Amino acid sequence: MKQENTPSVNYPKWLDRKEYPFTSHYFQAPVGRMHYVDEGQGDPIVMVHGNPSWSFEFRKIISEMSKTNRCIAVDHIGFGLSDKPYEFDYLPIHQAENFELFMDSLNLENITLVFNDWGGPIGLAYAIKHPEKIKKLIILNTYLWSVENDPYFQKFSGLMGGALGRFLIKNINMFAKYFLPQVVGNKKAFTKSVHKHYYKHLATKKDRKGCYVFPREVVGSGKWLDSLWEQREKINSIPTTFVWGMKDMAFREKELNYWLANWNNPKVIRLEKVGHYPQEEAPDEVIKALRE
Repeated sequence: MKQENTPSVNYPKWLDRKEYPFTSHYFQAPVGRMHYVDEGQGDPIVMVHGNPSWSFEFRKIISEMSKTNRCIAVDHIGFGLSDKPYEFDYLPIHQAENFELFMDSLNLENITLVFNDWGGPIGLAYAIKHPEKIKKLIILNTYLWSVENDPYFQKFSGLMGGALGRFLIKNINMFAKYFLPQVVGNKKAFTKSVHKHYYKHLATKKDRKGCYVFPREVVGSGKWLDSLWEQREKINSIPTTFVWGMKDMAFREKELNYWLANWNNPKVIRLEKVGHYPQEEAPDEVIKALRE
C-alpha cells in the first residue's frame, strides 16, 4: 500500500528538507507504518539501511540515480520517519519479515539491492527468497554470517548490547550520538549538520529500543545469520560489487576478505580513506558502481 505525501505529514524541525527533499510514502506493516521514498522511473534500486540510521543516508544516491532509475529507500520500524512501537521486539529476523512484506507490496523486478550494516542481512534475506528478482548487488560494509565465536564482535556486542550499553543508548542516545562518528573515516563528509540526522530521529528513550537491540543481536542472531549464510549459493553468482570503506572499525578488511573468498567473481572498490558509510563518505564511488 502506497500513500502519497500530504500536508498531514509533519516533518520534524531538525530535518533539512533541502538535503532530503523527497516525497514521503508509507507502507502499513503489521507492527506499524514504514516510511519510504520512491523517486524516479526505470529499473528499481532498493536501498537498505542499518543501525542507527535511516533512508537519509542514501539521499545523495537517490538524488543522482533517480534521474535514470526508480530509487526506493525504506526506514525500518523504529528508525527515521517510521513508527517506533515500544512493544515490538526489534529482532533482525522480524525486521527482515517487515522488509519482505514491504517489498512484496511493490511487486518489483530487475532489482539492484544496495545495503550497509544491518541492511545486509535484512536485504539479503529477501534476495535469498527471491533471487530471480535481483539483478545486481552493491554491498557496503556489512556481514551475513554468525560471529558468535569471534572475540572482536563478542566484545562489541557484550558492551553495546549489554546492560551498560542499553542504559547509555536509552538515556543519552550514546550509540548514534557519540559512537557513530568513531566509525567514519572521511570526517569532512560527516559534518555536524549531517550527523544530527543520524541521531535526532531517535528522539525519546522509547524511540531507541531498535537502536539498542541491534548491537545485542550482532551475536544474539547468530543462528539466523548462519541460516542465511548457508544459503549463499542462491545469490553469490548474482553480479556483485563491493564498495568497502577500509577505515571502518566495525566491518574491517577481514570481513571483506571473507566475503570475497565465498563470492563468485565480484568486483571490488576499496576506499582507503573511507569508514563505515561509503554512501555518505564517498557517494560518487557508489554511484559509479551503480552506473557500471
